[in-house]
Amino acid sequence: MFRIDKDENSIKPLKARSFSELGFKERQHLQEWIAKYPSCLGEDLLIIQKEFAGFSDTQERLDLLALDKKGRLVIIENKLDDTGKDVTWQAMKYASYCASLKTESICGIYQDHLTKTGQPGTASELIADFLEVADLSEVTLNRGVSQRIMLIAANFRKEVTSTVLWLMNFKLQVQCFKVTPWSMGDDLFLNVEQIIPVKDTQDFVIGLADKAQDEVQTSSAEAARNTIRREFWGEVIRVMQTKSRLYDNISAGVANWIGAGSGMRGVGFNFAAAGKYGRAEIYIDRGEQAENKYVFDQLLAQREALEAAFGGPLVWERLDHRRACRIKCETEADMFEREDWPRMIEFMTDAMVRIEKAFRDPLQKLNADVRSRTFEPEAGGDGS
Repeated sequence: MFRIDKDENSIKPLKARSFSELGFKERQHLQEWIAKYPSCLGEDLLIIQKEFAGFSDTQERLDLLALDKKGRLVIIENKLDDTGKDVTWQAMKYASYCASLKTESICGIYQDHLTKTGQPGTASELIADFLEVADLSEVTLNRGVSQRIMLIAANFRKEVTSTVLWLMNFKLQVQCFKVTPWSMGDDLFLNVEQIIPVKDTQDFVIGLADKAQDEVQTSSAEAARNTIRREFWGEVIRVMQTKSRLYDNISAGVANWIGAGSGMRGVGFNFAAAGKYGRAEIYIDRGEQAENKYVFDQLLAQREALEAAFGGPLVWERLDHRRACRIKCETEADMFEREDWPRMIEFMTDAMVRIEKAFRDPLQKLNADVRSRTFEPEAGGDGS
């Protein structure tokens, strides 16, 4: 690894170091670095526990337990300067132990982690936000044999890499990351490089496994839920069309939401529904967190006038831990219970008509303001 010296138009080599000579420890340092910045492993991960020991009849502890964006558990095992020869077997044991964990247990594990580390929030809500779903009832965590393994070390023994490559033939998702500390003077650097599978081929390899798993896991229950969603949204659109032309060109789908444009890019007049709620909302996601928060804050400054025009209070969710924002009117209901539909749909469509009336003109004025501005990306935004 080299440092570019623009003044001299040259490169200067950095010195490869070892963790041991620098005095770094596996648990105290490497594990904490990854826990605080899991995206160094090349994707968005949610760390839900450190030193997890919740296995029956064993005192073993896995280093880090995480969720990926598909709701799969990720077992992360860290070693410093050498993997040792048994790390693959160790990680596979942990993956087998975790295979039986259900959504409720995973939420409990994460809630325990939040409590221990002094972090605010409710585990189920934070996981739903991370997965970008309205409610955890919409997904199944740790489905089937979807557990993933990530091995991290400065050097990998041949018996480890050979075993990992063999396991990949059976569609087990195992990744190896080589971590190397470097120095130049008093400055220290860390390089994290995925070596198995080679990064350029990872999507292809994992894609084949995911496709096979998705085909196996497709169930009649999921198909039935999709049928209900499509029918529900068809009824919402039908009733909405008797009150407004906003949804004249919108089709029913199988997601937990449908949306219509507001005239401002990235700001939608959306309906959302699940097993616990039905709502009408303004959903703000223009692609950049700073821009979304600005739009929300400008509307929030007009809250009194907007709620007066709407005819009641609204729930204002800036969602600082996410990229998007929302302003909503919600009722408790279950879209999968047909008895709830008349009351639920009447509430949602009535709220949407009033939301559109209250917000249409303010959004048009705000649109001109936003288009004249340049927004800098916010530090620490998670991009979701």
